[in-house]
Amino acid sequence: MFIGREKELRILNRLWQSGKRECVVIYGRRRVGKTALIAKFTEGKSTVFFSALRATPADNLEALSKAIGVLRGQDPSMAPMYRSFDDAFSAVMAFAAEERVIFVIDEFPYLCDADPSIPSRLQHLLDHDSEVSGLFLILCGSSMSFMEKEVLSSRSPLFGRRTAQIKLEPLNYIDSAGFHPELSEEDNALIYGITGGIAHYINKLDVKDSIRKALLDNYFEPSSYLFEEPSNLLRQELREPAVYNSIIAAIAHGASRMSDIASRVQMETAACARYLNVLIELDILQKTEPVIGKSKKKVVYRITDSFYRFWYRFVPENMTAISSGYMGAVYDRAVERYLPDYMGQVFEGMCRTWLLMHMDELPFQPVDIGEWWGTDPVQKKETQLDIVAVSARESGADTGLRYLVGSCKYRNEKTGVDELELIRNYASIFATAKDECFYYIFSKSGFTEGLEEASARGEVTLVSLKDMYRV
Repeated sequence: MFIGREKELRILNRLWQSGKRECVVIYGRRRVGKTALIAKFTEGKSTVFFSALRATPADNLEALSKAIGVLRGQDPSMAPMYRSFDDAFSAVMAFAAEERVIFVIDEFPYLCDADPSIPSRLQHLLDHDSEVSGLFLILCGSSMSFMEKEVLSSRSPLFGRRTAQIKLEPLNYIDSAGFHPELSEEDNALIYGITGGIAHYINKLDVKDSIRKALLDNYFEPSSYLFEEPSNLLRQELREPAVYNSIIAAIAHGASRMSDIASRVQMETAACARYLNVLIELDILQKTEPVIGKSKKKVVYRITDSFYRFWYRFVPENMTAISSGYMGAVYDRAVERYLPDYMGQVFEGMCRTWLLMHMDELPFQPVDIGEWWGTDPVQKKETQLDIVAVSARESGADTGLRYLVGSCKYRNEKTGVDELELIRNYASIFATAKDECFYYIFSKSGFTEGLEEASARGEVTLVSLKDMYRV
């Protein structure tokens, strides 16, 4: 089942229709759906699809020769072997001289590891066969640091040759729900919160009767694919998976500042910073600052990948029950009771996504959307707002800024007027008399009559979970 990716397909098809030579870089974390996107795009088009191997140059050249043979209509086992990558690339160019041809090199970093001269060879190909316009080259990779530093950066031989780049992100919560249109909004939100919008994981979770049963059968089960997935990915990507494992676990259980994380894993902060930066490059973590009053002292680290966050939140502390086969007996008190709290951060991200999808309907066009935290000077305590969006400052005008201030409540009871009063008070910490604030409240379970009346008076905009799934 192929769901979503309309924007990316539009880009690729527009480039295909250009009739010009194209070099497109597609990259993103593992399992995000890069190969599925390319397969969808290449349907019905002449394509050489070569998936590079973690192997020797000779093994990769053999695999590439077989891929070219497929385009020729040959049995891969009988396809002629090229003597060099230059010869193989020239054969692809010969096809492109006759018709429009897509040449996909999947897992491009593997090929470059096997033969570091590959980027220079491709550069030569693109520069010296300029009369051949039928080539549509796609370079695809899962190692984001490699793709950004060795392919997209100015130091790469391919710099200036690419005509487009696509960093593929996980599906948003709306597209993720397309896998299970028969389920409720709450169930689809939870599936999104477990899988992080990765189509591969949604399929592997395989929800049929209930999410509880799917988790027990396909997640909290030692023989299941999803149970081993985080460990497998860390081993594939990193040299010291045990250290990274400890850091992710510390953040999953509440540590968010550098000093707290380093203390929990018993590491110097300078060393910890290096590990954190690697996890940020892998899109497992994100470094966040308050949208107003940004400062290095206020930086916090969060697990941005919900699949990792769910696993580290619920698997390690229940390993005995999982290993002994008793997870079903403890599920309600070990997992179910904590899901609303776990989903709080997921829901905040969903609400920010909703705002981005409804920019034309907002009271102003924000230049920044995030969250805010700071100290209440009156109460002398830390305060936090789930969403703060900020307008651009109008130059030369004696006016203030406009703020969209939001609260996100993922709980089983209706949200009341007290929440509106709370976010008004918090907004007054940074908003001046010249500024204008617009209030939004998002709620899983709806709103009290009093808050509905405040909305009718124009004091606040209310968005329920059901509203968020209306397209």
